[in-house]
Amino acid sequence: MDNRYNQRGVSAQKEDVHKAVAKLDKGLFPNAFCKIYPDYLANDPAFCNLIHADGAGTKSILAYMYWKETGDMSVWKGIAIDSIVMNIDDLLCIGATGPFIYSSTIGRNKHKIPGEVISALINGTQEYFDTLREHDIEVHLLGGETADVGDVVRTVIVDGTMACRMERSKLITTEKMQPGDVVVSLASYGQATYEDEYNSGMGSNGLTSARHEMLKKEYATKYPESVDPNLPDEVVYNGKYGLTDATETPLNVGKMILSPTRTYAPVVLKVLQQHFDQIHGIIHCSGGGQSKCLHYLPSPLRVVKNNLLPVPPLFNMIQQAAGTDWREMYQVFNMGQRLEIFTDKETAESIVAIAKSFNIDAQVSGIVEKAEKKEVVIESNHGIFNYV
Repeated sequence: MDNRYNQRGVSAQKEDVHKAVAKLDKGLFPNAFCKIYPDYLANDPAFCNLIHADGAGTKSILAYMYWKETGDMSVWKGIAIDSIVMNIDDLLCIGATGPFIYSSTIGRNKHKIPGEVISALINGTQEYFDTLREHDIEVHLLGGETADVGDVVRTVIVDGTMACRMERSKLITTEKMQPGDVVVSLASYGQATYEDEYNSGMGSNGLTSARHEMLKKEYATKYPESVDPNLPDEVVYNGKYGLTDATETPLNVGKMILSPTRTYAPVVLKVLQQHFDQIHGIIHCSGGGQSKCLHYLPSPLRVVKNNLLPVPPLFNMIQQAAGTDWREMYQVFNMGQRLEIFTDKETAESIVAIAKSFNIDAQVSGIVEKAEKKEVVIESNHGIFNYV
């Protein structure tokens, strides 16, 4: 599977990116989940500036194919949501809950992506901000850039940049992580009270693998613009599924993979309001999956996850289609839990209750132990896996 990633031009752990930025300034708190800057805007030592850029990645290719197959425009709002949530949920991990400002960046091939799609993306962005505001998360859309770059982009890429200014005293930086802490995992699947339909838990990571391993070869011929023409044929659309095939969930295959990335902003807002002093770290299990927290441990600690939530249908389907080793599955995908909170045992019970008040499943999934090196251990029904 690792070789197939490389053949598709994907780096699951982004080793080259980490190497490229290794010498850059790490910001005020190097162990924080996001880089934290001094307050350059007002030069107030009690405040800091935060800015974060991310996007929907190759998920937009799948939206393009599904839209062409079915005419369903709603998938484009989902892509707008993906771009927003991949920003806002990273910022949640350092305690930022707004108000935020947001700038959208869309690059399209005009011959493939007409104005109605651009309209759906932009208006979907504002509609989602309106929904967040109903849950006390304030985000302001301050414009952005839409560029026709057909020589660069074969279909469309949707990115965004989010920023805010906050008090340093309200930051979560992971420095307090310690032996005896427990890990609370929040489910990425199901239907939260603020979601319109069932969510498969996909998020916006691992889409290149999911798309090619699950979907039928015929899509390569039908939508050649969805594939890098330099890819070897054996790694292009190797699966058995059609986009509109039914599944055991309320969603068909295409909609399962396209489930908009769930935000945990309403949950984290309430958690921080009630338990700020007891929160020792928050990790967004995006790129790096269940091994993500390894990069943010402040000292030699071992995180043992021995009670993870059940793996939802989508990730079982991906694993079966690709034959991917389970160790790698836990390192690439969120596997059904995309946010984890490090705290004490007593506070953990309250966090679980808060999550469930939003109809999001949650449970204590692991514990932090003293160790000689930084390590994450997954103990699952599929085996025991160590990441260092």
